Amino acid sequence: MKQQEFFNLYTQEGESLNQQPWQHYPRPQMRRDSFFNLNGPWDFAVFSDSEPPRQYPEQILVPFPPQSLLSGIHRSIPENQFLFYRKVFSLPDEFQGGRVLLHIGAADQIASVWLNGVLLGEHTGGYDPFTFDVTPALQQENTLVIRVTDQMSRCVLPSGKQRAKRGGMWYTPVSGIWQTVWMERVPDRYIKGIHIRTVENQAEITVDSDLPDGSVSVQTPEGSLQVPLTQNTARIELSSPRLWSPEDPYLYSCTIDVGEDRVETYFALRTLSIETVNGIQRLCLNGKPYFFHGLLDQGYWSDGLFTPADPVCCEKDILAMKALGFNTLRKHIKVEPEQFYYDCDRFGMVVFQDMVNNGGYNFLRDTALPTIGLKHRNDRHMHRSQETREAFLQAMETTVRQLENHPCVCYWTIFNEGWGQFESTRVYRRLKELDSSRFIATVSGWFKGGESDVTAEHIYFKPFRPARTDKPLVLSEFGGYAFMPEGHAFHPGREYGYRHYKTRKEFVLGVQALYRTEIIPAVKEGLCAAIYTQISDVEDETNGLLSYDRKVLKLKPEEMLPIARQLYQEIQTEPPV
Repeated sequence: MKQQEFFNLYTQEGESLNQQPWQHYPRPQMRRDSFFNLNGPWDFAVFSDSEPPRQYPEQILVPFPPQSLLSGIHRSIPENQFLFYRKVFSLPDEFQGGRVLLHIGAADQIASVWLNGVLLGEHTGGYDPFTFDVTPALQQENTLVIRVTDQMSRCVLPSGKQRAKRGGMWYTPVSGIWQTVWMERVPDRYIKGIHIRTVENQAEITVDSDLPDGSVSVQTPEGSLQVPLTQNTARIELSSPRLWSPEDPYLYSCTIDVGEDRVETYFALRTLSIETVNGIQRLCLNGKPYFFHGLLDQGYWSDGLFTPADPVCCEKDILAMKALGFNTLRKHIKVEPEQFYYDCDRFGMVVFQDMVNNGGYNFLRDTALPTIGLKHRNDRHMHRSQETREAFLQAMETTVRQLENHPCVCYWTIFNEGWGQFESTRVYRRLKELDSSRFIATVSGWFKGGESDVTAEHIYFKPFRPARTDKPLVLSEFGGYAFMPEGHAFHPGREYGYRHYKTRKEFVLGVQALYRTEIIPAVKEGLCAAIYTQISDVEDETNGLLSYDRKVLKLKPEEMLPIARQLYQEIQTEPPV
């Protein structure tokens, strides 16, 4: 890589970053008063030896991956190396008594953790949080060491759009810690997790706790409602339910008390169903046909890569897209910190959540042949590695458990195009067992698998004409029109997209024409959702509605809101607020 070919682009938040980033409470759906944040400068070392080193020659700013600008390291890390992080700290006085838990939001991919020389354990998986009870190892002054190694090239663990040879639709890889590291004090017997199930007027909250009884206090528009927690479960029935939607993202706040432990959480009431309307299978939200007007969201940032400079960056993305009339983001083969999903919950943005791909990618098999129409292939013997298959299934289950309580998540995508696809009917049925409450796209584009709730197409190089299908039709990727704002491009020598425009005016007219000639007419023919590529530029890709540094919004609300209104009118739903 010739570094001089690339520009260092900072977001507004990255330009004003201080040495104590991401101080927000990192777990909005299970909040306690106790919170000790370990983000900030850490000692850092990269070695080929797996034993913790004595010397740490560098400093890194956690939680940013070392390949990012914001980390202070900003270089690639060879896969055969071990990343070591060290932090010396003392806990505040209020952490005396009870148990102390260490939480790591995510570390890519395999992490081992020591406290004061005691090995606490190991975690495998680059996208999910993990926790250790550190109580027995605590001292007055503590030394925390975290070792992370990345085995992305083996293609076994899910890694998504990362590639060592970045370029085009592949992005700079990340390694190491990329989410908040924090600690909390809990009672000796405490709530370990919360599971929420809802229907139109009822919520069932189950807690993972050694103490089976307690109480739940729910705040409703009519006042506070007290419900007993018996045998770890509380059943809440609301006589006048207020249903969640992008137009009214109402959240019910509640407090759970079990023994000496107290946590704050929330839930929302909404229903998802597939109904036949005028002979067409429709995706319905709260019993009514709903058009999911969305954007592909890669979750990459010009200065932090996987990790934005500040949680407010995600909030600003969501609100900017809502201002353009969009109501859905397809989170593309990445799982985000919980703050992102909380923002979607509270601001009213539906999430179509992808599972993260693993397995090898082949251009001829996975792109070229499907693009010319060869999309029907038996996937029973695709990607035969049992290790890879098991890693995908384990990650899928982890993703469901991680995000199941978020009302914004309305749709799962199992396989994106042909990457890692195998035995799709079996995998669909496994996911249905884990979560039958959401829509499932077994495949998104390309190879038609077996059972699926929807038919999901990708169209880039030809006009979209709705195909006849006995399932709800989703256009899960389209568009990708490119316009490069001068001074805001990561790689000015390369412009990756599916149609290129030299001026903003031409770009606006192109996007508007695409919706008016292809998408809006397709709604009456059965189209239920359309996901435009994409929310922002990413490295070589200049096909976003925002520049990579988030400083340029290429479209204005007055240019896109009329299109959103037409889409809603075609399916007879309420217009966007």
